[in-house]
Amino acid sequence: MAAVDTGAVSVFEAETAAARHELLVHCYRMLGSPDDAEDAVQETLERAWRAWDGFQHRSSVRTWLYRIATHVCLDRLRTRPAQATVGLDGIPESTHATAVVLPFPGGGDDLRLAFVVALQDLPATQRAVQLLRDVLRFSAIETAEALDTTVAAVKSALQRARARIARTAPRAEAVTEPTDAASRRALDTYVDAFTSGDVARLVDLLREDAVLELQPEGGVYEGKIACAAVLRSASGQGAWHMRPVVANGQPAAVVHRDGDAFGVAVLDVGPDGIARITVFADPSLVTRFGIQSARPGGGQPPAE
Repeated sequence: MAAVDTGAVSVFEAETAAARHELLVHCYRMLGSPDDAEDAVQETLERAWRAWDGFQHRSSVRTWLYRIATHVCLDRLRTRPAQATVGLDGIPESTHATAVVLPFPGGGDDLRLAFVVALQDLPATQRAVQLLRDVLRFSAIETAEALDTTVAAVKSALQRARARIARTAPRAEAVTEPTDAASRRALDTYVDAFTSGDVARLVDLLREDAVLELQPEGGVYEGKIACAAVLRSASGQGAWHMRPVVANGQPAAVVHRDGDAFGVAVLDVGPDGIARITVFADPSLVTRFGIQSARPGGGQPPAE
């Protein structure tokens, strides 16, 4: 077995380190799963290392890594079951089935759940073009080179992707950032009202057209009245404890029930109230957000 050139390894790690989080976010947008994204980044770096000697910096390291990461994600999407759909202008297309889009810890540009969910409805190549052109701001030529296609094909795919996103994504909401005082107050009030069983105050936070989505069962409740019925029922089922966090750049809470990990609730907060609550009943998400357990004795863990 040939000896590993430790000097080359050090150079490779130094030149790729800054891009690793960006690649993780990109792969998450492509795949809709933080776990799948982490695996894809690992494969990207393995492919990059094998090709490092031949790279010769003909482009920036960042651009080169994004090209590899996009192909890794496309390869992974091709292994998912295909779903036949009819695209714009009646053109047959196929998308690749994905599990429920799971929340991503922390913030960042273009990470909102509604956008990531809408991306999953795009055929894989359109998804890649949309992200490379509209999110990463690659030129049409750079995108064509990254995907081994033509500029004309990129322009066509981008036009169709933008139209489908506009048609299928929930309407854009005017939202405040989770670091803003108004957004944090809404989250703190939501946490306090839910954990104390104050349903009236909880419902007062909601817009009239608020939506409550429960994953993974997929239940969707539209309107304040429908949401209130579900929240009223849930608030009486056990002792709830929540810790404020940020998910997909949005205010969120890690949830425990009766001392056991329950999942994560993500809020879409607008200037006139909570527009959407997405609840992920998945205990494994609790540790992903860096929280191990509820505070002993029944108290709410302190906010970070």
